[in-house]
Amino acid sequence: MRNNSEKNTSSEIVQEKDLTGDEYFSIIESLLFVSGEPLTLKQIASIIKLSSKRTKDLLKNMAIKYGQKSRGIKILNNDDKYSLVTKTENSYYVEKLLGNNSRQSLSQASLETLAIIAYKQPITRIDIDEIRGVKSDKAISTLIERKLIKENGRLSVPGRPIIYGTTEEFLKYFGLENINEIPGIEEFHLD
Repeated sequence: MRNNSEKNTSSEIVQEKDLTGDEYFSIIESLLFVSGEPLTLKQIASIIKLSSKRTKDLLKNMAIKYGQKSRGIKILNNDDKYSLVTKTENSYYVEKLLGNNSRQSLSQASLETLAIIAYKQPITRIDIDEIRGVKSDKAISTLIERKLIKENGRLSVPGRPIIYGTTEEFLKYFGLENINEIPGIEEFHLD
């Protein structure tokens, strides 16, 4: 009869054998799929028992595979936090399935406010109001509700106004890996 120290669980058996790159891809894909939230590089490396460098290399190779036109999802990397997201090219069809088109449901005021926050963050409501020339309270509330912006603390001045910035959801919504990928204002042709 074996004692408890001699027993192997199925997870111990998997860890004892050498895994191929494709097997690691499969494991990482499963982790990202079920997590629902972005996973840090450190979390993924810890779970699959590999170095951060090796894990990052696997994630880069996965991103290349997901970058093919035939794939409907991609890996989003935001500050070494990884998640699976649908490709923006397929959003029309995904929205048909889900029965909503949240991009169209943002008001002009919300879109203006979101653009100001994206380009000027961190920024206070008062600064947003000054740029727009009207109050932005409702637009800010809508954007917070949609998780496109968040409170990023308070300014160290009298009254301690809240400062706002974009979220990871904002990046997913627009298919960006980080805020630096946002097109420069000079790229817009204003006629």
